[in-house]
Amino acid sequence: MAPAASATPATPATPATITTLSDPADPSAADVTGARTAEAAEVISGARERIDALDDRIIGLIQERAAVSAVIQEARITSGGRRVNLSRENEVLGHYREALGKPGTSLAMTLLELCRGRI
Repeated sequence: MAPAASATPATPATPATITTLSDPADPSAADVTGARTAEAAEVISGARERIDALDDRIIGLIQERAAVSAVIQEARITSGGRRVNLSRENEVLGHYREALGKPGTSLAMTLLELCRGRI
């Protein structure tokens, strides 16, 4: 919870009261995170590690989805059907659009292309 506002004007912060990342000897934290304080750089670094882990999981799921899609395509082609079922793809597009809005449609199109190739 934030402290209550004081009626007295705030005094400007001095270098002694704020830890900044302006040390020319260690520009890496500011350059990598864009943060202006060590605390913010730490928060950003931790959050980026989480994003990287999530991205790895997402990539793995996309690869798994592509493998399942290949099984479906093979079964469809072997049975005399077409490689792509457009009505099913429209269902997928609608599902992503409902869940994520207009950008979801673009994401779904990319996902479909990754999993079945260009048509």
